[in-house]
Amino acid sequence: MKITETAGAVTFDVLVQPRASRAKVGPEHDGRLKVAVTAPPVDGEANAAVIATLAKALGVGRSAVEIVAGATGRRKTVRVTGATAAAVEALLR
Repeated sequence: MKITETAGAVTFDVLVQPRASRAKVGPEHDGRLKVAVTAPPVDGEANAAVIATLAKALGVGRSAVEIVAGATGRRKTVRVTGATAAAVEALLR
C-alpha cells in the first residue's frame, strides 16, 4: 500500500464498504486500506462515517481527515493531518 507523508500529513488510498454490520478499519485490500462503515452511500453519509472512523482509529480530530479524491465512489484517497505513516501502517494489521 502506498502511503505518502508530507508536511505533517499522510495521504493514502482506502476502499469503503458501506452498509457494513459494524464500523471497522483494515485489513489491506487491493493495495488500499479497507474501511467498513454502517452508513449507506447516500447524501454523503458514508463519507462522513469514513472520516469519523478514520479520525477515531488514528487519534485525530474529524477536521484533520479530508477526502481528496473519489468522493462519489468506493475507492477514495484520504489526507490526514497530524498522523504518521507508521500510524496508518499499524491499522493494516
